[in-house]
Amino acid sequence: MDPVAARAAMVAELVRKDGLRPGPVYEALLALPREALMPQAYVRRSAPGEEPPRWDLLDWSAPQDRPELLGLLYGRASVPIQHDGEPLLGRTPGTRSGASITSMSTVMGLTASLLQELDLRPGQRVLDVGTGAGVTAAVACHVCGDRGVVTLDRDRHLTEAAAVRLADLGFRPDVVCGSGDEGCPARAPFDRVFVSYTVDRVPAALVEQLAPGGRLLAHVSRASPSWPGLALVERTCDGKIKAELRAVEFAHRAGHGLERIWLSKEFQQRIATEAGTRTRRSTPAPPADADRGLWLAADHLLGGLVRDFGAEHLSVGAPGCESWMRVEPAGPGRWNVTADGPRDIWREIQDLAVLWRAADSPNRYTLLFEPGGGQRVTSACGHLSWRLPDVRPLDEGSPA
Repeated sequence: MDPVAARAAMVAELVRKDGLRPGPVYEALLALPREALMPQAYVRRSAPGEEPPRWDLLDWSAPQDRPELLGLLYGRASVPIQHDGEPLLGRTPGTRSGASITSMSTVMGLTASLLQELDLRPGQRVLDVGTGAGVTAAVACHVCGDRGVVTLDRDRHLTEAAAVRLADLGFRPDVVCGSGDEGCPARAPFDRVFVSYTVDRVPAALVEQLAPGGRLLAHVSRASPSWPGLALVERTCDGKIKAELRAVEFAHRAGHGLERIWLSKEFQQRIATEAGTRTRRSTPAPPADADRGLWLAADHLLGGLVRDFGAEHLSVGAPGCESWMRVEPAGPGRWNVTADGPRDIWREIQDLAVLWRAADSPNRYTLLFEPGGGQRVTSACGHLSWRLPDVRPLDEGSPA
């Protein structure tokens, strides 16, 4: 029931499991009461697959809710804060049924590691894109000073609530309701830009708003949530842009307008149990989970594939055409590959693996911003490359 002790335990866990080091972000997380930023949050009461889904809105002002809410706020899971696009201020606690959660505060381990990599320092000008619960904005204000911080979200209900709750903590950054794609040119340039949702290309306006010596972080992926990348964009002191796309294990939720593909429970069951229409014995091993650079390339070059990470062995499906494959060990150095559908997913992955290894098995790629607005990703040797999608009318979000 002691929030101070809960904060200390959370930070100690971030040190042990997520590599958080002593420094500005460490001190900010130790000081900032998450219950002030998220005095209400949802907990799911319905079982997986149960329809309609049900959530209870817990309230910090209700003593009976505090133990469960404290565990939620300082645990290792994301924190649901908004249901069905509702206003956050003035809500009545209780049960909500149907619809969906429309904003969540990101898993703290992911946020902490990214903020640490952002290298926040006092006096920096920071653009926080995707306000959400205001956690990132609060850390930026604590470290850099609130006068240089702008936090931006497309959802006015989130920005209104964040402005109030940040003020309760003594912070008064600029809180702006607007498009994440456009950034905030009126307050540019920025020393740090943090995008709290996944995009399919880096918004060009945010790159333009980087100051010399500035740094931008944003997760980048296509329709699949399985194999994301982290874009690190820096403007050198002489104004040049240097950027890389790094394969990572976890990423933010998709931003507004970025459609996701998923494996339904039924499709997962088919992949796990059906005999398929094709079987083969393979001596080439399936790529390892640690071959993240290969899987990142697969997300962009193969497209339409989703992995079932809950399966015991490698299982991948293509929901668009209902192709699938599963790989199971058949003895030392041998694997059984079972597949179905028009795509030969195993062959696609093996062919790409040959190209990836020929390109020196990169887990980091150079990200190039071309004249005319194109964005291209390439290995250091140039033998493995792809283009990111052209700009879309909407590419913004607010899940963090």
